[in-house]
Amino acid sequence: MKSPIPDYLAGVLEKVRPIERGAPAGYIDTLARADTSKLAVAIAMVDGNLYSAGDDRVEFSIQSISKAFVYALAIEDSGLERVLEKIGVEPSGDAFNELSLEKGTNRPMNPMINAGAITAHSLVVGPDATAEQRTDRILKALSRLAGRELHVDEEVYESELKDGDRNMGIGHMLKAAGIIKCNPQEVVRGYIRQCSINVNVRDLAMMAATLCNAGVHPVTGESIIPQRSVRQVLSVMTTCGMYDAAGDWVSNVGIPAKSGVAGGIIGALPGQVGLAAFSPKLDERGNSVRGVAICEKMSSDMGLHMMEASQIARATVRTSVATIVAGECEPHNRNCQREVVIFSLRGAVRFAGSERLSRAIQREVGDPDPADPGSGAHADACAIVLSFRDVYSLSAVAQKVIGEVVRRLLLEDRSVVIVDPSHVFPKEVKGDKDAQHPVIVQSEGEARDHIGGRGCSTLQKTDSW
Repeated sequence: MKSPIPDYLAGVLEKVRPIERGAPAGYIDTLARADTSKLAVAIAMVDGNLYSAGDDRVEFSIQSISKAFVYALAIEDSGLERVLEKIGVEPSGDAFNELSLEKGTNRPMNPMINAGAITAHSLVVGPDATAEQRTDRILKALSRLAGRELHVDEEVYESELKDGDRNMGIGHMLKAAGIIKCNPQEVVRGYIRQCSINVNVRDLAMMAATLCNAGVHPVTGESIIPQRSVRQVLSVMTTCGMYDAAGDWVSNVGIPAKSGVAGGIIGALPGQVGLAAFSPKLDERGNSVRGVAICEKMSSDMGLHMMEASQIARATVRTSVATIVAGECEPHNRNCQREVVIFSLRGAVRFAGSERLSRAIQREVGDPDPADPGSGAHADACAIVLSFRDVYSLSAVAQKVIGEVVRRLLLEDRSVVIVDPSHVFPKEVKGDKDAQHPVIVQSEGEARDHIGGRGCSTLQKTDSW
């Protein structure tokens, strides 16, 4: 069985593909020539599993998405108190490249607009750092977050530097106001260089998932961003990450996010999932038109809005295997001495829990994967049991994901038995033929009788059932 999640992501892309509004960033020559047909999406779970669809290997410059991560570096290198002395945290309500400072303090309003991001860049490493030291620190940190070595797109850098008068003006304004102490031209060049680092949506989803995972990389287990910094970054992303569209974004999508003018968007839902979208056409606020549509649909479909508190995301999945031992009533049952794989869920199951179940089923009963020893070990199981005995709720998206998993198992002519004493499983789930239905029972005993015949027993190989 294949996971339904990649197919869902591909379906999201096809849903938004007809949207033709917007245009690529015209004030940067290289971005103005971007291939506007490119479209991609990726999601990364906090345990490192990643799904993607579309042009997911196409690289583009990270642009302003880098601001979130460089803000975290500035906090780590200079301390939060020092950073807050130099950069505010309030939404500006202005364009991202506005030449404006906070009245009374001369601080940039927040680190997600250019004035704040240039200031944050100046605080990386330390006050006496060279431009090369800051650039090296940032490139290495972003590479660790992405899980691979990233590089600067020199063509984008030169193109952006050529038309960088406005950012240079911001740099001189910050120096005149006493916010930065170093050479403003060096800082601005370094800031433009950080924006010119190339990434793809898979990189960005993993970087976002690291924020979701309290700063710990989901794959390597390396602690990259201190937890206190993560909280600060996510808070500012929530209120300021989408520029002057932040209010609409929080209302419609409800995920801490950051966009970039190359067409990328990241979203980081704490404890659950990191997501990324890419499409070069931008709206008047500098956000990817299709990217916003992708995030709106995924938030709605998958119940990802951070204010969605109807159910608490506490769910676990346990896998166990048992061998059927026929009883006296049916000693020659066809399933005698065959294996049954049991997947037991517990708690309130939302998207993250349903994704874990989907992955567990795929690994245990799907085709063997040479890169994953032990996968496909129970592909010949005579039955698959899903136990919802200890589940007290399934969110709407969990019902959809698990329902699609069951449908696909039925299409493979698998025997699927659902233990559902609390009636949380959607009863309308079936295969493509009327005869294809999961068997729904009230207890493990009924499940055993259905699979191995009345009076049968099981020999547990792992855990218990």
